[in-house]
Amino acid sequence: MSEVVTGEAVVVEVRVAQLPSRAVAYIIDWVLQWAVLIVAYILLSNASIVTDTALARGLVILFTVLVIVGYPVIFETVSRGRSLGKLALGLRVVGDDGGPERFRQALFRGLAGFVEFWIFFGAPALITSLVNEKGKRLGDIFAGTMVIGERAPRQAPPPAMPPQLAAWASSLELSQLSDDLANTARQYLSRWHQLAPVTRHEMGVRIAEQVSARVAPPPPPGVPPHAYLAAVLAERRRREEIRLAQARRPAMPYGTAPQNYGAAPAYGTAPANGGAPQHGGAPQWQPRPAPEARPAGSEPAGPTPGGFLPPV
Repeated sequence: MSEVVTGEAVVVEVRVAQLPSRAVAYIIDWVLQWAVLIVAYILLSNASIVTDTALARGLVILFTVLVIVGYPVIFETVSRGRSLGKLALGLRVVGDDGGPERFRQALFRGLAGFVEFWIFFGAPALITSLVNEKGKRLGDIFAGTMVIGERAPRQAPPPAMPPQLAAWASSLELSQLSDDLANTARQYLSRWHQLAPVTRHEMGVRIAEQVSARVAPPPPPGVPPHAYLAAVLAERRRREEIRLAQARRPAMPYGTAPQNYGAAPAYGTAPANGGAPQHGGAPQWQPRPAPEARPAGSEPAGPTPGGFLPPV
């Protein structure tokens, strides 16, 4: 994975294409280019019998340039960074900002590729890709591009919540559980069936102890480590899904009041059904009885020196 800063100053993680996959993609393109060149040479050699020799040689040079340089430039420009080989391997050329490849960038890559692969047999590209942290060859450095993989690796399904631990997991405090430790527990659960019994138990106990030191309350007695970790991760994922669902909820336009079905009546008003609970809620507010009338001649006390009226 590599971080890319877009034009809007947003950091995005992308999968940089590995050297073996890029090599296989180039071999596919190289075989196609040679097949087209052989067919073109055969046709032009037959055409040279009835045409001028200089014209035939000019056509050979033209077709050679079109196949060697024009093929990657045209395909990567039209398909937004994918040649036939990259399409077969799930690769794409993008800019350093994560945007689609432009014609200028494809032209730089095509011209540099002619020097790297057809003149020096790929040696400069191999050395530069091994040295560069993003696997760039000279053409990518000149053009400001990089090759990424679009096909994400197949991931194991998320752990399911053990039914007997669902009630306990709903009361967990997960704020201290870091992402790195959660990823470690997730990787352990994804490989749980592939481990030997002794390794499975020792590794599970070690990871469960690290998680229990940051999660409260402790698990019920007798819970195996893999079930405990599955319950913690499932509850963490459930809360994250609830948080994302609330964040995606459309905002209410300014000036509109929310519709509270079954809510209590406004302050100072009595419920229409005489104070009975609505929709299973708590009993509604009941109005206070009117205060008793004061005897004749009694006047309310005046304000205190501080200006506050005394209680009635």
